[in-house]
Amino acid sequence: MTSASILVVVLTAAVIGALVGLALGGVIGNAVALALVAGFLGTLAASVVRNTLVHRFSGMGPDDSRVPNVVLTFAVIASIAGSLAGHDIATLLGEASPVWIGTLAGLFSSVLMSLLMITYYMNPAPAKKKR
Repeated sequence: MTSASILVVVLTAAVIGALVGLALGGVIGNAVALALVAGFLGTLAASVVRNTLVHRFSGMGPDDSRVPNVVLTFAVIASIAGSLAGHDIATLLGEASPVWIGTLAGLFSSVLMSLLMITYYMNPAPAKKKR
């Protein structure tokens, strides 16, 4: 179920990031600000879609409707780091169009967010009992 959850998050964030880049490319002149907005909105939309599809419709997976503040803080940090990485990689590739910047910002932000959620929900190995 984790792999389906990750696929939903990554694909949704990449599509939303591309749409935000397309819609706001002419409005926001600064490419870094565009990447930050696209990455944040992509990550936010992906978490909503993931919670709706995976938990509510299938009944599987953890309920993310009540996420602790620490996870929200880490999500914002993941969104900033992923967005800036997406902007830099798009610039290095020579594809500095708003759609590519938004797509890569959403993609990398969602990958970092997925790693955060996997780490948050991971069950530690049970401790060995001493005799």
